[in-house]
Amino acid sequence: MAAVSFRNVRKVFGETVSIPSLDLDIRDGEFVCLLGPSGCGKTTTLRMLAGLEQPTSGAIHIGGQQVHELPPAKRDIAMVFQSYALYPHLTVAENIVYPLKKRGVPKGEWPAMLASIAQLLQLEPLLARKPKQLSGGQQQRVALGRALIRKPKVFLLDEPLSNLDAKLRAHMRAELIELHRRIGTTTVYVTHDQLEAMTMSTRIAVMNGGVLQQFGTPDEIYYRPANQFVAGFIGTPAMSLIDGDMQRDDHGFSVRAGGLLLRLPNSALRGDAAREVAIGLRPEDIVLGRGAHSARIKVVEPTGHESIVLMECGGATLCTRIASDVPLAAELRAGQDVPFDVTLARVHVFCRQSGLRQNRDDVNVTAIKRTRDAA
Repeated sequence: MAAVSFRNVRKVFGETVSIPSLDLDIRDGEFVCLLGPSGCGKTTTLRMLAGLEQPTSGAIHIGGQQVHELPPAKRDIAMVFQSYALYPHLTVAENIVYPLKKRGVPKGEWPAMLASIAQLLQLEPLLARKPKQLSGGQQQRVALGRALIRKPKVFLLDEPLSNLDAKLRAHMRAELIELHRRIGTTTVYVTHDQLEAMTMSTRIAVMNGGVLQQFGTPDEIYYRPANQFVAGFIGTPAMSLIDGDMQRDDHGFSVRAGGLLLRLPNSALRGDAAREVAIGLRPEDIVLGRGAHSARIKVVEPTGHESIVLMECGGATLCTRIASDVPLAAELRAGQDVPFDVTLARVHVFCRQSGLRQNRDDVNVTAIKRTRDAA
């Protein structure tokens, strides 16, 4: 077993508290992304797991064994850094088998292990080359091979795709997904790129200011954000968040935010929902061309298959998208007033003071996705 757990882990650098207290359980075989903006503590968390930093307090376990006092070599982990750190004077084959030499694996076992990794990562034609003769993607695969040949309990990756161009990043994402499917090693992956996290992860740990904000599947993170930070951080384009006030009567809740008056049923929100709120609207939940609301277009951004539209409504900025093959899309211009509707069943509500989600917790993510697909 190679489950990973953090128990009350705290990390302080001098007088700076990087991680106040972290509790996190990663199941055996999961692909978990630590996601968040720069300085949120995700790399510090990974480095503590790797043994490159020692926690100030708390405990870290790998496969049920307490490891936070063990040196990196004793933790049975392998790490791929943002910098590939290949030895320039060694060939691809020599770079890959180097960890076997350091661990004292008999030389007679190297060829079979190298052949297996080279086949897995499609490196057979490159084994005699030096790193300078490789592309960025090929160097990345060599770095992965060097880590994988050890057959570690846990595979750690620290923003390994950030040095690649957009097309190669997309290709390597697909390769990493397929690689994890085939080897099944517990993987912890640090990134600030939400697209990487959403497409690759079993679960995502969203961090901010050293604090774990939410830990869940990509669908849970997207459709049921736990707080206003997660709601605004996840999604491209970002969710529109508007401050408002909420009232409750016999018919349900009504929220006035910006130029909007939205009536939400009792079943949508918790009974103790706050009065001062922020409402969140995903771009796909604002439908242009019909509805009781009106906004003035500020910017239209064509992206090919769709256009991103920024609008002003009662002093609030809203962001929506419209498919390019919809006739209305060709008519939209800056300065134009356009009617729109809001899918009330998918309005997110957050307490302005605490930032916490006010929607009921029993919302079924599968049902939300089904209604969105139907729309």
